[in-house]
Amino acid sequence: MNDNWYTGNAADESNDYRGWLVGHFIDPSHGTVRKTTNLEVKWGIHPVGQQRPEWTVGEDRSTLVILVSGKFRVDLSVGSVTLTRQGDYLTWGPGIEHSWQAEDDSVVITVRWPSVP
Repeated sequence: MNDNWYTGNAADESNDYRGWLVGHFIDPSHGTVRKTTNLEVKWGIHPVGQQRPEWTVGEDRSTLVILVSGKFRVDLSVGSVTLTRQGDYLTWGPGIEHSWQAEDDSVVITVRWPSVP
């Protein structure tokens, strides 16, 4: 490991920070290049039925969710979208609340920006 680069495995490291691999909350001993306030990146492994029962509130970041595998529903305060085909994605901006549910065993990549406490 170096201060300017890092290599790892998203699945192996997904438990360290609830799936998050990059963001302001990463301990620099796990790769200083992974600690940033620019964005957050998550490797989400969600078994069928897993959900976020509560809604986000006061969200002031933008978000992108990309389906790697499975079937994954995202409920937004402005509507609902189900990602069903590998590569399907959804993005939304500040002020939109969300919740989600894995309708099949699913893997998703989530990117949020900026990374703020």
